[in-house]
Amino acid sequence: MPHILVAGRLHSAGLALLDHAPGVTYDYVEEISEDSYAPLVSRADALILRTQPLSAATVEKASRLRVVSRHGVGYDGIDLPALDRRGITLCVVGNVNAVSVAEHAMTLILACAKHLLQADRSVRQGQWEWRNRLMAGEVGGRRLLILGYGRTGQHLATMAAGFGMKIRAYDPYLSARGKWPAGPVGEVADLYDGLEWADIISVNVPKGDQPLIGAAELRHVRPGAIIVNTARGGVVDEAALATAIVNGHVAAAGVDVFDPEPPSAHNPLIDLDRVILTPHVAGLTAQAAERMAVGCVQNVLDFFAGTLDPALIVNREFVK
Repeated sequence: MPHILVAGRLHSAGLALLDHAPGVTYDYVEEISEDSYAPLVSRADALILRTQPLSAATVEKASRLRVVSRHGVGYDGIDLPALDRRGITLCVVGNVNAVSVAEHAMTLILACAKHLLQADRSVRQGQWEWRNRLMAGEVGGRRLLILGYGRTGQHLATMAAGFGMKIRAYDPYLSARGKWPAGPVGEVADLYDGLEWADIISVNVPKGDQPLIGAAELRHVRPGAIIVNTARGGVVDEAALATAIVNGHVAAAGVDVFDPEPPSAHNPLIDLDRVILTPHVAGLTAQAAERMAVGCVQNVLDFFAGTLDPALIVNREFVK
């Protein structure tokens, strides 16, 4: 009988699936911190994890652990080598929140182009004449560069095409595998070439060892560009982005993710009125939360049934 540890608040649909699963018991910790769930990990055969980290120290305490199921698609807070050393499977939920994240990215693109924050403020502060400054722009016909052309990037391309945007994408992983998706979106082989081409840049890549967009890359961005990050904090250097906005090189930005989270009051983006900030909510719609909860629970049940989809397993080489 597998015992599951659910770490982090889960949509009721996911809990209902657990409650009706035969032969399954579980612990449920709603608080999102490693310290809150670590004392219970030693009795868990499976761990369902929200956004909190999973360190090597906690993995070592989990003597029975066989599978970790992420409530999402990212896993940068998880010590993957520690799982690999123990032969513990790590799986993600797949295509359950890509539409939500793509919609949020498109929303931020439109809000930045239309100067939505300034327009709202002008009405509230009685500055009706702001409308005559003609600051709001259009996205139709503008050049969109999508950094990372996975599920979210491809959904965003479909949405942006509906607005009549010209779209290219940069994804070295897809390019190296020779599996570029069919369709009208052009492949960009060189990041700097893409940055110099684009009017608007949407970041949709996993976090790496260093920012994909730092000071050097921002110097290649076209003057007046818009940058939107709905991927992970740290993919875009926040201090460098703030500098580029202050000096006018970047016109506006939409930022949903930060490093660290939540951002401190001293984050350089906080006080900039040409930056729209949201609290890492791109994938947290009510609909996506339900799909993620059901998906991450179902992954655990499928693992113990021997039917887990290999495409959802991160460390496939360790799965027999």
